[in-house]
Amino acid sequence: MDDHGLTHFKLELEDSKLELRKGADIDIDAVQKLMSLAPAHHYAHPAPAPVAAPAVGPAVPPPSSLVGIEPSGEGPGPGEIEIKSELVGTFYRSPSPDADPFVKEGSEITEETVVCIVEAMKVMNQIQAGVSGKITKALVENGTPVQYGDPLFYVKPS
Repeated sequence: MDDHGLTHFKLELEDSKLELRKGADIDIDAVQKLMSLAPAHHYAHPAPAPVAAPAVGPAVPPPSSLVGIEPSGEGPGPGEIEIKSELVGTFYRSPSPDADPFVKEGSEITEETVVCIVEAMKVMNQIQAGVSGKITKALVENGTPVQYGDPLFYVKPS
């Protein structure tokens, strides 16, 4: 009881009853009964202070200013689709700094192919392609922060 800071322990199983107490002899049932009879006090919390409006400006930077994402503005070519980031984190092209990238431009992939890792909250999350085809362009540099929905690769589906 000392290890866990307990002063009272009660266990009831069918025909058995065990009750342990430490310290002053207090009738727990009587205290609970008194607590239930006591009137409840309801306190109103003060209203929060008004917040000044922030200065007007763009909440999100335009795509051309995102670090590590190519600002070509071209988008996927005809018949190509994007593999997008599934979460916010740091993009890694390979499983370790000295390893080859999971995929390169020209790599043939299946839906289950791991194309990269996005680290979020110290957890390495493998991102699968979700489509079969050929990688036509890698859009993000290794070690770059990415947002949910950022395009990572262009793929020509097979």
